Amino acid sequence: MALYTNDSKERVRDAVDMVDLVSSRVELKRAGANRLTGLCPFHDERSPSFGINPVEKVYHCFGCQASGDAFTFVMETEGVDFKGALEHLADRYKVTLELEDEDPQAAERRKRRERLLELLERTATFYVRQLWESQEAAKAREYLAARGLQEATLREFRVGYAPSAWDTVLNGSRRAGFGNRELYDAGLAQKSQSSGRIYDRFRSQIIFPLADPRGRVRGFAGRTMGGEGDRRPKYVNSPEGELFHKGKTLFAADLARAAAAKAQSVVAAEGYTDVIALHQAGVRNAVGIMGTALTEDQIGELARLAPEVRLALDADSAGQTAMLRAARIAAGRKPPLRLRVVGLPPGDDPADLVQREGGEAITRLVESAVPFARFRVQRRLATGDLATAEGRDRVLHELREDFSLLEPSAEREELARIAASRLDLSPELLESLLARAPARPGEPAGPDGSARIAAPPAPRLGRRDPTERSFLALCIALPDLGEPALAELDPDADLSSDVARRAAAHLRARLRSPTEGLDELYDGELVALVRELAVRATAMTSASRRDFEIERLQLALARLGREIAAARAQGAEIQELAARRSEMRAHLDRLMEQV
Repeated sequence: MALYTNDSKERVRDAVDMVDLVSSRVELKRAGANRLTGLCPFHDERSPSFGINPVEKVYHCFGCQASGDAFTFVMETEGVDFKGALEHLADRYKVTLELEDEDPQAAERRKRRERLLELLERTATFYVRQLWESQEAAKAREYLAARGLQEATLREFRVGYAPSAWDTVLNGSRRAGFGNRELYDAGLAQKSQSSGRIYDRFRSQIIFPLADPRGRVRGFAGRTMGGEGDRRPKYVNSPEGELFHKGKTLFAADLARAAAAKAQSVVAAEGYTDVIALHQAGVRNAVGIMGTALTEDQIGELARLAPEVRLALDADSAGQTAMLRAARIAAGRKPPLRLRVVGLPPGDDPADLVQREGGEAITRLVESAVPFARFRVQRRLATGDLATAEGRDRVLHELREDFSLLEPSAEREELARIAASRLDLSPELLESLLARAPARPGEPAGPDGSARIAAPPAPRLGRRDPTERSFLALCIALPDLGEPALAELDPDADLSSDVARRAAAHLRARLRSPTEGLDELYDGELVALVRELAVRATAMTSASRRDFEIERLQLALARLGREIAAARAQGAEIQELAARRSEMRAHLDRLMEQV
């Protein structure tokens, strides 16, 4: 594996704009001169407990205790390793990475992969030019216009056209210096079974580039434009290979990322034109699942885009199956993923609706999406046979799985009343019958019908630990007071927490740049605490000398309390210690009264 130089890593760290980076996932609000807060992207919450320090470029959540820097933020939100996070940030902030010496085989693999990506990018540009400049593509342009898709939107999505000749891409790529093997490995050429010759994979097709979240083209989907005698499938995708995996890809994830982060939700549609029509209508957080066979990897990609997914899938059986599969996969995810359903009219897809009724119609439907469990219950009752006892029993059996997605809540009670009324049962009998169903594996869902997994419990703090953390954070916020205070501190006596002692030692050496050197430490607990303290300090910009003295007194009182307890255990005199404690308490009370 290629390794990048330490200088490259530091240049990336320096180039990162922490506010810009985190804002791609979290809607941040300023809470002070140097502090921004928002809803944590790592656990479900309604009140913001997540904050960043844009100067030190670190984040911390006081709810789930997640903390880190720009690299860990990308690793956690994008699901990549450190190398992937480094490359992502370098690409985002235009930093050229330099490689350490690598073995010849690794260098060859890296260069080969870079050439394949370059070949795909060149081909995507060629297809776009063909769509808008070639006479042959007139039929394709007419088809796209008939679907109500505008040229500006199609260009944004880099929609193109593959000519009918069997060797156009083949010959053009050869002239650019690419070999047959590279064309084959990039999924642009295929081999004839009869003659063994290779030829263009995509011909007479509208081309939709399939990019990764960073916008790099990994493959293509081609919509056949042949006549009635053309026996090819309607859609042809790039083959599975080194660069392209359909089950891990979402169409337009790169274009929808910013809007999804701002809206805290992503709209999942089925087809390519559906997604393009949604974007054109102003639903900029839409992505495509490229069919209805939702995979676990695609659910993971959706979760990385936003904590809520609105499923705008066809109301047919395939679409229903995809929704149910999504709910089952989401039930095992952590952090939670909320699922809602966009109620499309039967027989319509989003592109049809936008074309017929305009963008406002689809926007209203997206905004009025209902929780998945509510949608399922209402659909069972609307389509089931409620006229016979046998039919009602079948509906009741189906409802058991739907109600298993709902934990006790007002919504569950409301849906139970509706179901009981439609099934001609008392609410008590309905609950009794539903309770007979075997429990579903995994955790129950949240009150909105989403698949919900509880956030990991925050570490239990010692009784004195908050005071020690507040004192250390104040030392960062007020370094002119913090430096002499830390120099006088006796960590073993003044601090009860071992990690707080290690943090104090770390801060003594670098109080004015507390996160410097953290990457060199192998103490994960210390790294997390220092990042937390740096974020805490951003909320203390208005702290005064009096506030600092109050924290120091509380720290000293805690120490005296431990000394008195130890003296009592040994049967020693405590009068002097008790007198000092009373004096300190009186001083603290006076300061508090002033505050």
